[in-house]
Amino acid sequence: MLYEVNQDALLYELEHLGVYKPSVAIMLGKGKITPLKLLQVRTPAANIIKQEMLAAGGDCATPGATITCAVPRVDILLLGNQKHYKTLLYKLKQMPYFGIPDIVKELERYLSPSPKLTKLADGRVLRYDSVKVMGIINVTPDSFYAGSRRTGLDAVLEQAEKMLAEGAAILDIGGESTRPGSDPVTPEEERARVLPAVKAIKTKFPEAILSVDTYRAALAREAVQCGVDMINDISAMTADESMIAVVEETKAPVILMHRKGNSKDMQLQCVYKNVVQEVTEYLLGRAALLQERQIGADKIILDPGIGFAKNDEQNLRLMQNLNSLTVNPYPVLMAASRKTTIGNVLGKEAAVCSCVKENAESVLNNGMAPAAEKTNFAPLTPEERMEGTLAVTAAAVYAGASLVRVHDVKENVRLIRMLEAIRRV
Repeated sequence: MLYEVNQDALLYELEHLGVYKPSVAIMLGKGKITPLKLLQVRTPAANIIKQEMLAAGGDCATPGATITCAVPRVDILLLGNQKHYKTLLYKLKQMPYFGIPDIVKELERYLSPSPKLTKLADGRVLRYDSVKVMGIINVTPDSFYAGSRRTGLDAVLEQAEKMLAEGAAILDIGGESTRPGSDPVTPEEERARVLPAVKAIKTKFPEAILSVDTYRAALAREAVQCGVDMINDISAMTADESMIAVVEETKAPVILMHRKGNSKDMQLQCVYKNVVQEVTEYLLGRAALLQERQIGADKIILDPGIGFAKNDEQNLRLMQNLNSLTVNPYPVLMAASRKTTIGNVLGKEAAVCSCVKENAESVLNNGMAPAAEKTNFAPLTPEERMEGTLAVTAAAVYAGASLVRVHDVKENVRLIRMLEAIRRV
């Protein structure tokens, strides 16, 4: 009998076999091939790395022009396991040329990652031993999902109590809808919506961790003074350059999200050569800007910005490749709850299933299929996107996300707990 061992079960299988304990860690490092992409490597270094990977027993994919050094820099794709990469690292440390020392630093960080954590404004520490759920509270009349709207303090407090009881680690409070095509509200209106909600929640639930969803520095500063613990800035601090100073002054961590343009025009800017690479480079660049100001990784969270200046394929590509971000030292937030791409994907699937059923019935009733297959595509409404949201959450957990931002706390908390139990057994 032969069967494939799941990667999460490899440790169990090795121990169950009775493998000599010091050998277990060595064998774990051989059990998984992890492709690693290095960008803009000097071509001589790329040739060296390919040869060293082959010598170690792995491989390295390079563009055709690499071997002749016809271009100055190339992107390369390493194919190896932990053992291969450790062998490569040992060899590269002896080569202080062609930009190889910078590659050594990247490999060292990958092979010896530090535990991710977030230090809140009040000094508390958020640890990610389990994926944390952020519950969405929109104090707006026009957010895309009607079920998230709370326009009175009683309703806000009721929703906050419900989400906390269901397992939300963080409550994210927003006073402006940023759905595609939406118009901004005035700073005064956003302030009037957000601050009373923050004060009410903090008064009733003083231990609750609160996040303010705003790109305006003045509101962020005042919200932190009222008890907010972190800032969720969809512009990654580009809409208001004073936001960096607020993070420095208040010691509040900040969520940096990728988008292009603004809510009104962003869906006209879904143009990328490689969406995963470009989003990753952008967010790491914004994080580096903070680190230059002595703001540490424990104050930075990255969000790929699902639905913000991306079409369906680009959103799916980012979901599929979230580990391009999670491999870095910053916690990563997945925020795709009930968004349009989920409705489009599942709506198309429903249309195809309906068409197949109609064709089958036509064959049974008439003895022949229709001349042309047609599908009446209608995207699922936000109210119908629960299952799709849970699928995205599951994918994010497996990709190493630290947080998920959702409308439906109980369902997502239960899914995460079950997945983590399966992985850790």
